[in-house]
Amino acid sequence: MTPEEVLALIAQGEGQRVEFKRSLAELETGARAAAAMANTDGGHVLFGVRKDGTILGVQIGAETRERVVQAITDNTDPTLYPSVEYVDVDGRTVIVVTVVRSENRPHLVRGRAYKRVGAVDAQMTRDEYERLLRERPGVEHDGQVVTQATLDDIDWDKVERYLALREQVTGRRVTIPPQQVLQARGCLAEAEGVLRPTVAGVLLFGVDPQAFLSRSYITVIRFRGRDMAHGYYDRRDLMGTLPEMVDAAEAYLWEHIQHGGRVRGLRREELHEYPRPALRECLVNAVAHRDYSIRGSRIIVSVFEDRIEFNSPGPLPGPVTVENILDQQYSRNPRIVRVLFEMGYIEEIGMGLDNVFRWLAEAGQPEPTLRDTGGSFIITLHGLDMEKALAEGEAEAIDLAALGLNQRQQRAIEYILEHGRITNREYRELGKVSHEMAHRELSELVAKELVKKRGAGRGTYYILVDD
Repeated sequence: MTPEEVLALIAQGEGQRVEFKRSLAELETGARAAAAMANTDGGHVLFGVRKDGTILGVQIGAETRERVVQAITDNTDPTLYPSVEYVDVDGRTVIVVTVVRSENRPHLVRGRAYKRVGAVDAQMTRDEYERLLRERPGVEHDGQVVTQATLDDIDWDKVERYLALREQVTGRRVTIPPQQVLQARGCLAEAEGVLRPTVAGVLLFGVDPQAFLSRSYITVIRFRGRDMAHGYYDRRDLMGTLPEMVDAAEAYLWEHIQHGGRVRGLRREELHEYPRPALRECLVNAVAHRDYSIRGSRIIVSVFEDRIEFNSPGPLPGPVTVENILDQQYSRNPRIVRVLFEMGYIEEIGMGLDNVFRWLAEAGQPEPTLRDTGGSFIITLHGLDMEKALAEGEAEAIDLAALGLNQRQQRAIEYILEHGRITNREYRELGKVSHEMAHRELSELVAKELVKKRGAGRGTYYILVDD
């Protein structure tokens, strides 16, 4: 660092990334400031500068650099290695300790974790500390061994079902024993020489997952109205493995949302308050990406009159934000994600929410709302206005009788709607009429531009004009 750069740092004053220390007598608090900066956005600690920016300088000895470095390395866990420079500024030596934002954060100083808030070293909350721990490279909670569990806590029938589904999905036959498959997938791991289930193994294949991970279940609540103020109709706590809970929650939601049908033109169109694939994907997203290291929370699905909220414990992981979520890929639970993919619960890794957006757009519904509260991630699906949609259908329906169609012709239209097409022979059998009468009445439907003729001779058939 040049003298000019040091003067520029001093000119900007103390703040988030700059701290002044009068002398090496303040090494202890200097080490704390360096660790706090490494836990936040990095920065510089300058020794030999007063709080008001006056340069005092530091007396340099043969072991000064080693003393400064050791004050930081000996008192931080994991060890923080700073850059230490001597810079001559106007005839006085300033010691500049520089740290970058650490990938190995949080660093403790004498057993405590600090962050930088403005010009202050503030002690982290437990939640902040644990969140940084989870974000360390290579630390994935779903791969941690559940020390209380044994191989007897794995339901091997569920493993066999997984292997069968995996073969269907991937097209590849499994040729190694089931236990080795689970080891390869990180669902079993050795701990002190004993093979035990991991968090992923318990959640995906456990006999009773909640016996070890008590809050790993899904709660579904159906509220009265559009908020929680009016109480709820029903509440279900769904237990079991992740696939079992997804299946149960999907079935429950599908049973309790609104369904109906409308006729647009000649065709009947099924209507659903929410696309079923979108419901399933939001449930899969919740179980696949929630933070299982947060032991006091569960997934909560709240069903309101106009929306469904999927609340998953833990903020968005790693580099993922609400703004880049459709483009950025990062898996908090890679073992769980891979097995769910091999079981067919995830169609294409990294495309789940993209598909939700697409399904809602195809259904003519608003985009989902995404929110990261810092403690949880919430996806909100906004329901179709069923009353409005049904009314639109009534307005667009074609009255076949008003078009002058007789009963046979109306039944023929219904037959085509059900079977896709109709032949002269099928028309004769349907209406109990002659070949000539069937030909004449079908020709009338063609003239009214309700059906069109396809094929020739004995291969002639009729389809609706919009097919």
